[in-house]
Amino acid sequence: MKDLFGRAILDFQTQNAPEDLVTETNISEADEMDVAYLFRSYSEMPKLEKKALQLAMGRVLDVGCGAGSHSLYLQGQGLDVTAIDISPSAIEACLLRGVKEARAVNLMELQDERFDTILLLMNGTGIFGTLAQTSAYLQKLKTLLTPNGQILLDSSDIIYMFDDDEDGGKWIPGDGYYGELTFTVSYKNETEEPFPWLYLDYNTLQNAAHANGLQCTLVQEGSHYDYLARLTL
Repeated sequence: MKDLFGRAILDFQTQNAPEDLVTETNISEADEMDVAYLFRSYSEMPKLEKKALQLAMGRVLDVGCGAGSHSLYLQGQGLDVTAIDISPSAIEACLLRGVKEARAVNLMELQDERFDTILLLMNGTGIFGTLAQTSAYLQKLKTLLTPNGQILLDSSDIIYMFDDDEDGGKWIPGDGYYGELTFTVSYKNETEEPFPWLYLDYNTLQNAAHANGLQCTLVQEGSHYDYLARLTL
């Protein structure tokens, strides 16, 4: 892994000539993303993120923390926050920004810890990769929850990205689940190896949660096919 996403974050934090990130998927054109967006303040966050942060309590695990904006806000509210990301450069930026506890570690490698709130924001289901891997991630998350703990995650139903067919339905490829995308990230003329990224519609998430012994509640819907869900034991 070239860690281009993390390098962009660290470049922005250290004022090292940051450029836009370019993301592309197997069903969409290349799209430029201003890295500054990852450094947004609470007031600049979408309503689903704000809602999740309002609901956070106790000891918090921020999974895929990126530049650490959610962690910094919760830390400022007096919560005990652990921020994790697989990107060493992103974690370096988090520490420079003042996140007290930030670690470069894969969620699946965490052991012997318990959290009252686990956050998976900015399409938190993305890290599951595929629908088939979702159960393994949900089982792992269960082991990290306190008995009365909660998982707060957001995702989107990307059905809207597919063309209408003649019957007024959607034309969806027949192989696999339609929310399974392949992402490619480019930065400063380098391109990362493509990686799987999962968008889950709410009903599919709910079914997966129930199959893995978790209660799933719809907390709030966003303005564009997105939603915030709460999973509990």
